[in-house]
Amino acid sequence: MNIHEYQAKELLAKFGVAVPRGGVAFTLDEVRTVANDLSGPVYVVKSQIHAGGRGAGRFKGNETGKGGVRVVESVADVAANAAEMLGNVLVTKQTGSDGKEVKRLYIEEGCNIARELYLSLLVDRTTSKITVIASTEGGMEIEKVATETPDKIITTVIDPVTGLQSHHARTIAFRLGLAGNQLGQIVEMLNSLYRAFCDLDASLVEVNPLVVTSEGEVIALDAKMNFDDNALFRHPELEQLRDEDEENPAEFKAAQHDLNYVKLDGSIGCMVNGAGLAMATMDIIKLYGEEPANFLDVGGSATRDRVKVAFKIILSDPNVKGILVNIFGGIMRCDLVAEGVVAAAREVSLNVPLVVRLEGTNVELGKQIMAKSGLPIVSAANLADAAAKIVRAVKVIV
Repeated sequence: MNIHEYQAKELLAKFGVAVPRGGVAFTLDEVRTVANDLSGPVYVVKSQIHAGGRGAGRFKGNETGKGGVRVVESVADVAANAAEMLGNVLVTKQTGSDGKEVKRLYIEEGCNIARELYLSLLVDRTTSKITVIASTEGGMEIEKVATETPDKIITTVIDPVTGLQSHHARTIAFRLGLAGNQLGQIVEMLNSLYRAFCDLDASLVEVNPLVVTSEGEVIALDAKMNFDDNALFRHPELEQLRDEDEENPAEFKAAQHDLNYVKLDGSIGCMVNGAGLAMATMDIIKLYGEEPANFLDVGGSATRDRVKVAFKIILSDPNVKGILVNIFGGIMRCDLVAEGVVAAAREVSLNVPLVVRLEGTNVELGKQIMAKSGLPIVSAANLADAAAKIVRAVKVIV
């Protein structure tokens, strides 16, 4: 689960991370109220959407070319810029051409920036450990830094048995070129970030840029936090931070029904049980010359109703020209899958080709249910046969 910048800063501040003073605003009246409560004389007006590159983004229909993050020098300018941003669509390199509507702004005090650094904590799946990534090249995309100047990436793997130690923090600080009072500040901040990461079951905490001000203060000027969805049951307070408007509607609906769904750009919808089998299904679709429209894992113990919901979610994508159902029934019975598919196909008036490959528990009963349904469901003998049939059917439509 992702949250907004202002929410991340509020959480990190509770753990002792230094952040600029600021407040969120949903209306122009709230914008003025927040700005008047800040000391100025420099203010930063930030669009709050779940996408990076806001500063370099552009608003649709805005001829000024101003981005989604603006530095101004008066409350009047804060209000004027906020009026151009609230309710309008911001397009960044991460939103795609459709962009995202800005429904809330974060107004914060400006600061005198002397240096910009990069700092993040994430779970390294290679080592299965929390890893600190730091760089002297703050304000840039870390992927670009890693590609163009990999020597400027500082990677520190933290042993979960010992946790973050003082020597880790000091080494990172020295390599970032920090000393004196700044050394103590960054050590304290790293400890705070590590506690926040662990206590909140985060999957990513990113501060970019982490700035050193002209006054020698070390401040998190921006903040991004992602959380492990599987741990949210332990954090109802985090669940309240979810912004449904920022999430793909189909993906949000899938999550409500314990379905793992990710929308893609292809034309063949996939419904599979098991992540590995789902990846193999997507690969074989590509092998046969088409692109998958989604990743959808219904899980190993999906019910008839959950299969129905999954089927409807796939068909909610207008790009879907055909559907491939690939189920290996172990815990999950093939007859329940068949019942769900048939029920959903009848409810939505199926108008695209549907190929189903079933194998495993109650497979013959499942095939009988589909055969007696009277629906144009094509049965496949194996995965290769299924892929060939659905790709052929989609190409006929196209």
